[in-house]
Amino acid sequence: MSDTTTLQPDSAPKGVGLSESAIAQLTGLFEAEAREDLMLRIVVNGGGCSGFTYGFDFDNEIKDDDKTFETQGVKVVVDDASLEFIDGSVLNFIESLGGNHFTLENPNATSSCGCGSSFSVY
Repeated sequence: MSDTTTLQPDSAPKGVGLSESAIAQLTGLFEAEAREDLMLRIVVNGGGCSGFTYGFDFDNEIKDDDKTFETQGVKVVVDDASLEFIDGSVLNFIESLGGNHFTLENPNATSSCGCGSSFSVY
C-alpha cells in the first residue's frame, strides 16, 4: 500500500517534499538509529542507464552548499548541485509485492530507466 499525498509546505514551493508514507518510514528509521540529529541526504550522481542516479543516505551534518527541507519534523538535506536536478520533487515510500523502496517523483526528469533508479533531464 502506498500513499502519495504531498506534504510540501505551501510557503516553500521549491525544494523536496515528503509524502505521508516517506515521513512514516523515515521517522521509524531515524528512531531505530536512536539519534535525533539524523537527516536524509539526497544526492544526484552521474551514471546509470539513463544518465543520473539518486543516492539516499543518513547524515547529521549540514555543509555550506546544502539546503535543508523539513516536513513534520523530518529533515531532508540536498547540496546545491543536486538540487538543480530534483527541485520540486516529492520523496515517496512504496510498499509493493516487488519490494519496499523510496522513490523520487521528479518533475525535472524527462525520462527514466525501467526500474526508476536512474533518470535523464535532456
